[in-house]
Amino acid sequence: MGRLSFQPATQRFAAARGARYLNDIQGFGEPARYEELADTGCRLIVMHSVQRHGPATKVRTDPTEVCRGIEEFFAERLAALETAGVRPDRLVIDPGPGYFLGSGPEPSLRTLAHLERLKARFDVPVLVSPSRKSFLRTLTGSPLSEIGPATLAAELYAARSGADYVRTHDVAALRDALTVFEALELAKEGGW
Repeated sequence: MGRLSFQPATQRFAAARGARYLNDIQGFGEPARYEELADTGCRLIVMHSVQRHGPATKVRTDPTEVCRGIEEFFAERLAALETAGVRPDRLVIDPGPGYFLGSGPEPSLRTLAHLERLKARFDVPVLVSPSRKSFLRTLTGSPLSEIGPATLAAELYAARSGADYVRTHDVAALRDALTVFEALELAKEGGW
């Protein structure tokens, strides 16, 4: 997929060299660039962040307000990008679990628990990245070095809830877990 960037120069550099995706942690917050983005042909990963500017910081947030804010943000941002000529099939949304939603685990948990609602509301692919996020460490009390099982559980839940893309640090573990999960689902269809 590539690295996260909110720097226009970095995005231009990547697009000019054949990048297929641009991922902006500020959700492409500069409307003056929308026509330029439409001309790139890249898929745009529009990420939500309660901070709106700069990297994620530790802020306390209300889960209900965050969820409402996510829906409002995507409604406004996707409409603006489409009006500027970005086709809907080039858009991917990322609700931004972790510090992008707040310092406590509740906003991230509620957002992951309602991925199906986001998918249905906006009818575009959804990307999530719960891998090694602080909300999992807070929830489990596990240090970063031991957060693999919690990460995998959140990733499987997201995949089961309709996430189209899951950004992970442990590709092999997620691939194997999804392979087993899909095999079990197929076995279920075979009857008893």
